[in-house]
Amino acid sequence: MSTRQLAVPGQDRPDVLLVGITALLLTIGLLMVTSASIALADRQHGDAFYFLERQLLAAAIGLAAGWCMVKIPTRLWQSLGSWLAGVALALLVIVLIPGLGHTANGSTRWLSVAGLNIVQVSEPARLMLLMYVADYAVRRNQELRSGMLGLFKPLLIVGAAGGLLLLQPDFGSAVLLLGMSFAVLFIAGARVRDVLTFVVPIILGFVALARFSPYRMRRVMGFWNPWADPYGDGFQLTQSLIAIGTGEWLGLGLGGSVQKLFYLPEPHTDFIFAVIAEEFGLVGSLVIITLYGVLIWRALAIARAAAARDATFQAYVAFGLGIWLAIQAVINIGVNMGVLPTKGLTLPLVSYGRSSLIVTLAALGLLLRIDLENRGLAGTAGRRVNGRVTR
Repeated sequence: MSTRQLAVPGQDRPDVLLVGITALLLTIGLLMVTSASIALADRQHGDAFYFLERQLLAAAIGLAAGWCMVKIPTRLWQSLGSWLAGVALALLVIVLIPGLGHTANGSTRWLSVAGLNIVQVSEPARLMLLMYVADYAVRRNQELRSGMLGLFKPLLIVGAAGGLLLLQPDFGSAVLLLGMSFAVLFIAGARVRDVLTFVVPIILGFVALARFSPYRMRRVMGFWNPWADPYGDGFQLTQSLIAIGTGEWLGLGLGGSVQKLFYLPEPHTDFIFAVIAEEFGLVGSLVIITLYGVLIWRALAIARAAAARDATFQAYVAFGLGIWLAIQAVINIGVNMGVLPTKGLTLPLVSYGRSSLIVTLAALGLLLRIDLENRGLAGTAGRRVNGRVTR
């Protein structure tokens, strides 16, 4: 089977499914951000479209960033792998410096310049670290396959980044980063026993962190039995479950959600899926889940096509992006449905979150670039020297 057949059979143009699903999810996101936030925006800011206007600006910046990623050959990112890791760690350190990091709701996640919140640093850092891990997996593949030391070296960098995320604190981003990195290193050839040697202690560490942190323990207990304290620690989840249950099969219609008006906290960010379920019911919820399923499938198909042409860096990046989107979507939807404890991760392309939207669109631009190179439409096929692509 040819590389083009692995991508999308019979098509000599960019992946129409990837572009179409991205555009559809982005459009749905803008529509639902408007619906979920209109009352809150009017009440808090005197402008019913306050959040929509900012999300539209982020979408425009994200589309521009995605277009730039499409134009940049992936071999450039591969050559900068170690530098990208350094920049990512620097961003995660800088945001913790008083005066540079902005604290909101008990977390210091935004880099602030002249009083303006510029970027939530975990988002670009995650993309940079993915490219670093993919580059390492190519350069040190034999070492990665042969022993624990080969796995330990990249995990030292990723673990440091995860620790810095926990200091913000951003538990959800740390879980996402580690999960994505382990998946890429495993698919690149790391031995199962070596992966388990690191994964098991990390899981136990996260459990201990939750057990001995009163704040996190309250959130876990609120997850296990939200109805025990429906007006306290279980408030978010109970209101989310009420919204989902109210939607039944077909929902109350666009704009018909009651929970978003006075009850459901953060209806346009962490709990936008609950608003979707209330307004469009089970059918609408399944449509959203199906769209994410197709998007993730396309990422994995592009990774497979890259592997078929021996472009291992590109294959690892595409695979990592697919895992990233899968983990983030599953965590967000799981939190809304009470299957997982609250993590504070957005629903990709749909939730309000400017940094998340910009970086997600940039990442999808990178994925589209890999697809174009797979098809020979980018003029960068080149040859391989010591695991690196050259002209």
